[in-house]
Order: sequence, then structure tokens, then C-alpha cells
Amino acid sequence: MALLNALRAVRCYLSPLSTSKSWLSTKASLLGDKNILLMGAPGAGKTTVGRIVARRLGLPFIDVDDDVLEAAWKMPVAAKLSAVGGECFLEEEGQALCGFSASGCVVSLTGSNPLHAAAMRRLKESGVVVYLDVDGEDIMRRLAGMKVNRIVGQEAGESMRDILRHRKPFYEKWLDVRVLCGRGAAAEEVAERVLDAVERYRDRAADTFVSTRSAGVASSDPKTHFSDVVIEGLATDGGLYVPKRGFPNMEAREWLRLVDMSYPERALVLLEKCIHPSDVSALDLRTMIFKAYGSNFSSEAVAPVKHLDRNQYVQELFHGPTASFKDLALQLMPQLFAHCLPQMCNYLVLVATSGDTGSAVLDGFGGLGAGADRTGVLVFFPEEGVSETQKLQMTGHEDGNARAVGVRSDFDFCQRSVKRMFGESGLTGHLAVEYGTVLSTANSINWARLLPQVVYHSSAYLDLCRDGVITFGEPVDVCIPSGNFGNAMSAVYAKQMGVPIRKVICASNHNRVLADFFATGEYDLRGRPLTPSRSPAIDILKSSNLERFVHHVSDGDGRLVGELFTRLDARQHFRVAEPLLRRMQQEVLAGWCSEGDCLAAVQRVHAQTGYLMDPHTAVAKVVADRLQDGSCPVVLCATAHYGKFAPAVFEALRIQDIPEDPVEQLRRLASTASAPAAHGGVMKCLEERGRAGHAVCRADYALLVEEVERMIQDSFLRVV
Repeated sequence: MALLNALRAVRCYLSPLSTSKSWLSTKASLLGDKNILLMGAPGAGKTTVGRIVARRLGLPFIDVDDDVLEAAWKMPVAAKLSAVGGECFLEEEGQALCGFSASGCVVSLTGSNPLHAAAMRRLKESGVVVYLDVDGEDIMRRLAGMKVNRIVGQEAGESMRDILRHRKPFYEKWLDVRVLCGRGAAAEEVAERVLDAVERYRDRAADTFVSTRSAGVASSDPKTHFSDVVIEGLATDGGLYVPKRGFPNMEAREWLRLVDMSYPERALVLLEKCIHPSDVSALDLRTMIFKAYGSNFSSEAVAPVKHLDRNQYVQELFHGPTASFKDLALQLMPQLFAHCLPQMCNYLVLVATSGDTGSAVLDGFGGLGAGADRTGVLVFFPEEGVSETQKLQMTGHEDGNARAVGVRSDFDFCQRSVKRMFGESGLTGHLAVEYGTVLSTANSINWARLLPQVVYHSSAYLDLCRDGVITFGEPVDVCIPSGNFGNAMSAVYAKQMGVPIRKVICASNHNRVLADFFATGEYDLRGRPLTPSRSPAIDILKSSNLERFVHHVSDGDGRLVGELFTRLDARQHFRVAEPLLRRMQQEVLAGWCSEGDCLAAVQRVHAQTGYLMDPHTAVAKVVADRLQDGSCPVVLCATAHYGKFAPAVFEALRIQDIPEDPVEQLRRLASTASAPAAHGGVMKCLEERGRAGHAVCRADYALLVEEVERMIQDSFLRVV
């Protein structure tokens, strides 16, 4: 085992302030001369787990309570606490730790060490802090059996639950890696997880990315890490980035720990497992997540799940600032982008949108602090292919480094043009040399856009567990209105992480290229026109994230993926072999609905339940009714608020005398619905922003390139 390789002898020592005792190991620490520092609440099992880890690695073990504090104070810790009281105890404990030094050891910290900032800074410099995130009920049970009397706070009469609740933010602040322990986990099992976590921390190469079109990566090739794919967006060979080793899989006991957590807490645990701390530290990630999913969402639950009818539940993904599911990713992704941004150049984020992505990108990047002056955003949208509210949200955005441009064509042309710009070395080279500017993207082809969406699919299942609808392990289906397949692909990835999703149901409108593909295995764009619909966000024929799905079901066959999607670019057509089609159908069901069926679903659900859906959610409702067998719950993804598509909803409800004022339209619709309420962000947009002038260009690739260059000139200083 690599963990036990003896590289060189490492001496562990304690400073004279603590004790003169020293250890000499013939084994190397997994981290060289760095320590493995186990942190956690009282009763987390740090000492027991630490002894096992030290034994497995052949390293000295230090228990801070016994080997440092009691040796320095010449008295038991409990006696010291009783003598000086909690506040003085923390200070004296901190002073003792500030004089502590060790090298190449496994160290069990006290439960109160993280409460002293200076001591923890000193300790953190000496090694990797591993947080044993142990179930609270396990801790309470252990402490009850131990009859511990040396925990700071006890002497003041605080309950143990309050003490644990107070300390958790301090543990979150100082951790480098988290070991999430399932309820009842044995010490040997936790120790194994500690070794795995430290190995991952040490070996960043374990968290690398490959292109969906990569036929194999030579060991000598440069490694592509999370921070690289966030900035690059699209792989150099035209493929999309995916994790080389797939998603981490979590066992049931770990998932159960997340059931009672808030949405930001769930996001933090899940994304820590998917983003290497060398790319984004645990503390930085926590800061970003709690900023992303805070007061900017109108629901404290962020993405609440509500019962609709019979076995159907709706996950409301429209409570973010721009009222669509894109906010769940785009309140976080720009922060990740700014964090990973290299110092030497400017970046222009190019976005093609069918409506919702554009406003979400503009809002998300508009909230950046650091890095905002070196980041521009340019959005291309189909001028006649979005709703009036969607257009107002984009064109009313006021930011010198952000702009939306209408294109007299459809979304597919916009997306194809953006991808072409990335692939033209002459253009990207010119922009880099002339303006010091590099292109990136915030579409779901960017991994950092797709990854946060895995969280809300996981959260939906956990909400059903919390509310007693299911017990963990029982299956659910998820029905998703789909155009670019990014939302559906994130559900597939949630399943890969261990969420018991039975089927991902892909719901299309009359632009049913995905439904046809999953039925026949043939992806055929030849002579197929894009027909505008009342669900414009899924008016898409060329689904970019389908490439990730084919890569997934073909077990990472990059050569096959490259051949298929190169053929699609060149010939507008490909067909997969029958065995691959059967594998696809095992994971995904696909269907479509007509415009009439969509509007009828809006009206029927409103009449029966009072709930008002937008047209995209109605598409999911129709397809779920047809394809889902009723044997398990199905979650419908409500991807947008009805207020963004008021004319279509009025049509569905057959309401006459529609107000001309868009604000009054939204109020009228809200007054007819028992739920959801009017969306404050949409209302504010309609109330405060009149129609701003915006650029509109013909469907000419050269004109879009001119817009890119003009945007760069307006946003960044020319590089001399």
C-alpha cells in the first residue's frame, strides 16, 4: 500500500514548553514532514482513530490532552478547567499550543483547540487538518457513556447539544479536509476514510479532468485540474471536460447525515468531494456557497420540494434572483471563476442563451468583487426566441463589462458560433496578443456551470427522505424539461454519486430531437427546422451536454465520442449502435408534448390544485404523466417562474382582458394562484427597468466576432 511506503525517517518532537519527549519513526509521514491533525467535537473518537492511523502508517501519535496539556500543566485537564474556568482555560490551552511543534506525526487535537485562532493558525502551518464530522447522536451517546467532565462550557451549565452547535462553525473554519462519518461508523472504518482523505489531499493528480473526446491521456501529458477547466470552459479538441475518475460515490450512511442539513450545508459537503482543496480550499468554498445561497434566494430552502398531486412532487428551482434554475449554478460559478482566475490576462466570458442563462450569467458575474475588473461578459440570444421578460432581464442589465446582444436567428446558431470561436486558433491568438484577453464560457459546457446542479437533484431526494415520503434507498424518478441536456446530465451525475434515482425522464417540446434520439439511437438534424414554442428555453436542436452522456454510457470511450460528434458537426447526423442505445435507455426515458398539451397542463393543474406552472414545467408534467408508471415518486423540475412567460400562461388559463402593463400582468397571475407567489426579482425588473436599447445583429458569424472585439475594446485597456 502506497500509504505505508517508507520514504525517509521523520523525527517528531515537542517544544520544551510542552515536554521534552520525542519520537523517532522509521516510516515516512504520508505528507512528508507534515502532521496529520485530527480535529472534531468531544466524543468524535479522535484519539482512537488517531492511534489506528498512526499504527497503520508507523508514525508517532500525540494526544494533545495527555501528551501536551497535562504534561505542561502537571495536572489533569479536568482539574485545570475546574480551577481557572472556561475563558481562562481556552487562553492557557491556546498558549500551550502556540509553543507546540511536531513533525511527521498523527496528532489528536482537543475539541476546544479550534476556538483559539492563534493556536490553530500555528497548528495548521504544521500539517493537514482533518475534520472528523461525526453524527451528533453518536457523539451524545459516547459522551453519556464516558461521563466526561473536562469540556469547556460544561462548567457554565451549557447543554452538550448547545456546546456542539456553537463549536461547529469553528471546525468548518479550520478544516483542510472533511471525513463525513455515517451514524454508527466504527473507528477502523473512520481511520480508513482518514487515510483516503489525506491521500486525496496529497495526490492532486487524482482529481484531474479529460476531454470527452480524449482517446487516452499519456502519463507525460500536462494534468488538467478543476481550476483549469473552470477558466478554459471547452477542451482544446472541441470536447467537454469530465472528471477522469468519475464522481465520488457516497454510501447510504453518509447521505443520511445530509437529510437534516440546510441546502448550503448539503452543497458544501457534496462539492468538497468534487473540488480538490488545492483548487479551492474548504474555507473559501464555504464562503462562496453561503454567499451564493443566502438572502438572494426568496426561499430559505433555496430549492424546495412541494407535493403536487398523487405521487408527483415539484422542485421549485426558480427562487433565485432571475427566477430560473440557472441561478442555482450561476450564483456560485462566477465566484469559482474569479477564484481560479490567473493574474496575467483578462477574460471574456461568452454565453449563448435560449433565455434564462443570459440573465443568470449577467446577475452572477455582476455580483463579483475580486476579479470583476478583468472579467467581461458577452451574451448572445435569439432576438425573437425569448420571452419579453427574459429580454428585459438581459438588456436592462447595467454593467460596463457586461452586455447582451440579440441575434436574428435561433439558439443553435448562437451556440454554434460561440463554440466555433473557441476552436479558431487565429481568433483566440489575435485576442490574446492584441488585447491580452482569453475567451471562456459560462454555458453548461463549462464544468463549473454543470457541477452545482448536481446538488439540487441530490437535495430533492434528501427532502423527500426528511419529509417521510421515502426512506433512503427507495427509488425516485426525476422529470426534467430538456433542451441542452445539462440539467438532465447533472441528475445522471447525482445518481452516480449514490442518489437512488431510478430514471431520468427527459421532456421535450415539439422540437423533439432528444425524444427521437432516445427512441431510435439516431441523432438527425438534417432538414429539421427549429420551431419556436411557448417553452423557449428548450427550443434547442443541438444538445451540447448529450456528449457527456454518451461518454458516460460508453464507459469513457473518447474515440467513439469524438467520431460521433465530429460527424454531427460535419454531417448533421449520427447513429449509435444497438447495445449502446439499450444502455442509454436503461438510464433515461424521453418523451415530448405538443403546444396544446403544454397549455392544457398549465390550465388543468391550476384548476385542480391552484398551483401555477410555467410552460417548461408543464412540458415535464405532460411527459411524466405519459411515461412514469406511478410505482415511485417522481420529481418534476420547475425550471422557471410563471412570471417570465406571462403571455403563454394567460393563454393557457384562457384569461381575457389581459393588462397591457407587464407589472399588472404579473400581479394578475399571482392573484389567481394559490402558489407560488409572485417573484420579487421579476417584479423589480419590470418595475424599475424600461426597455433599454441593445445591439441586434444578423445571423452572420463575422458580425458576432465583431461584437466580441468591440466588447473587449470597451471593457479592457488595450495591451501595449
